[in-house]
Formats: sequence, structure tokens, C-alpha cells
Amino acid sequence: MGWMKEAAVIQATLSQLRVKSTGAPSKVMMRPVVVKGETVYQLEHHKDNKAIHENLKLEDAAVRVTDLMEHTYRQALIKTEEADVQLLFSKKGKATMLRKPPTAAGKGSLSHNREKNRIIAEGEAAPFLVELGIMTKDGRVHAQKQDKFRQINRFLEMVADVLDALPKNKELTVVDFGCGKSYLTFALYHLLVIQEKLPVRIIGLDLKKDVIAFCSDLAAKLGYDKLQFLHGDIAEYSGLDQADMVVTLHACDTATDAALAKAVRWDASVILSVPCCQHELFGQVDNSMLSPLLYHGILKERFASLATDAVRSHLLQVIGYKVQLLEFIDMEHTPKNILIRATKAGSGMQQTEKWKEYLQFRDGLSLSPYLEKELGDRLPPSN
Repeated sequence: MGWMKEAAVIQATLSQLRVKSTGAPSKVMMRPVVVKGETVYQLEHHKDNKAIHENLKLEDAAVRVTDLMEHTYRQALIKTEEADVQLLFSKKGKATMLRKPPTAAGKGSLSHNREKNRIIAEGEAAPFLVELGIMTKDGRVHAQKQDKFRQINRFLEMVADVLDALPKNKELTVVDFGCGKSYLTFALYHLLVIQEKLPVRIIGLDLKKDVIAFCSDLAAKLGYDKLQFLHGDIAEYSGLDQADMVVTLHACDTATDAALAKAVRWDASVILSVPCCQHELFGQVDNSMLSPLLYHGILKERFASLATDAVRSHLLQVIGYKVQLLEFIDMEHTPKNILIRATKAGSGMQQTEKWKEYLQFRDGLSLSPYLEKELGDRLPPSN
């Protein structure tokens, strides 16, 4: 198997059983993973709705895949950094190989993905993921929790990318509004305190007392002494005068705006927000040119949601933040959400232009946003 070169194979899929009655899995997938600092090739198949993994060194994986292709499967799709290679075996054993341009990322991307996409690597048990039912004690991710595992890693990527924006040489304060069961709050602690060794205290805030009790007990069990969970409302919370990072995930409607306003008043260096249920502007948006779009409720709802996040993004830029809107995958709410990531950038001429753009957008759609009212004293005059 000449394609089994170190760091060349990104993914391989073996399928089409030669004999269907053997009890062999219908498909086997292979990919390189990093376990305890060593690159191994992980073979995966499913049995009784459970993912079965086997980690092998390069030479052993080559032998295993060769044996499977000679005796069990008639087709293999191998994605490498140089090309996609498809191997086909006829019923008589005749082999055909098709080579196509790569659909995977270019050279160097594999090591990048290892480092970035798996901040928490499969095969190395993270205690909080074990307790929350994502991982087994030996670091295997439960099959039904793979989506949640990917979501957690995706979120941590977004946090890791802006760590340089946080202040140095001080204890950092992080607030998570509407933390819920707190998968991501615990993940934040794991990244910032356990992995990055930063001096951090994290506060999770939620309205559900039973959730707060559960999370508090788990934090104590894990020994996360700088992680605290409190019962409270976003708009009314007054326990801090300053915070360095504010996270708000799925705070409903204007609760997101209340959290953003708090973050701005606390002079937060980093803001991460995934809005939810953007209803406020639905009843306000009005523009005769957009009548065909606004006539249909489903289109109006989607447009109003996007307009809401455009308002939030522009207002944060006017105040002095660099803002990015990123796609955030969350299987528990909607298939795809937008994450607003803002880092403090200071003042500049761009703010004046952003304010003009905002006013034109706001007035063109007949809007009166909650967030603008909340931040009125931080914004230029409207006239």
C-alpha cells in the first residue's frame, strides 16, 4: 500500500463487502489522530450504534487495511494531501484505480487540523467530558456524542484564536451568561486553566437553580476551584465591575443584547455571543422596497434575525471592537448558528463611518434596537 505514507493519508473509507453474510461491518473508516503526542491511524466501525475504535501504528495499519481490501471489501476511497484515490475490485478480483484532484485541504493542512480542530484530542480523557458523559474513562468519545464533541472543539478553536487579545500579567475574569448545563463553560476552564495555565476565574450564570446546583457540584468534584456557578438574571446581575471575557450562548432575544451591553460596560477585551430567538426586530422592520420579502412570515423572520445580528455587529464596531461573524455548529438548537466574536480594538476613524452606515441601515428599516438604547451614552449623537 504505497499510499500509506506518514502524514499523507487524511481519510480512508473501505466499503462494499465482498460477502455480505460474514458479519463484517459494512464500512470501515481510517484517519490519523494524535494520541499522547504520537501519530497513529485510527480504524473505526459501528456496531450496535456504538463506534468501535482501534489505534494502530503506520506499519500495522498498512497491514490491516491491505488484508481488509484483499479479503473483505471491494472499494476504498483514500483522501490524501496530493490526491483522492479510489480503488475498485471486481468480483473476479481485478483491480482498478482512479485518481482525482484532492478534495481535502492542501499540504500542511493535516498537522494544522491536528493542532487546531482537536484542542481536546480523542484518546486523552478530559475529566469534565467523562463526567458529562461525552467520553469514556479511556478517552473514547461515545458515538452518540460525536457531534457535541466536535462542537466543543469548534468553540475552543474560536476562543484560542483570540487569547492574545486578553490582558497579560493579571488574573482574568470570565463570565458565561446563560451557561445551561455548561459543557462549554467547563471546556473554557479546561482550555484556559488546565491547558494554558492562565490565572483565571470563571463565573457561570443561569436562571435554572437545578442546573446551577448540578454544575456547582461537578466543579467541586473536579477540583475546579476557580469556577463558580450563580443563579441570576443577565440584565439584573451586578456582581462585577469589570470582566475580561464575556460569553453568552443562546440567551433569548434581547437577553443577548443585555449581555452585550454588560460586556461593553465591563470593558471586556473579548466577547463571544451566539444569539438565539431574535424576535425584537420582527415587529419593527418595514421597508416598501422589501415588501415581497417581508410579506412572507418565514422570510421576514430570517431577515429580521440577520438584521438583528448586523445591528449588534455594527454597534460593537462603533464602540471600538473588531468584530467577526463566524459559523458555529450547535446540534442542540439549530443546525447552524452565527457566533459574534468581538475583540477590543480602540478608537479610530472607521468608527465614524460605521456609525453613518449603521444609521442608514437602522432608518432604512425603521428600527429602534434595544442594544442602541442600552449603549446610548457610549454612542455618537443620532442627529
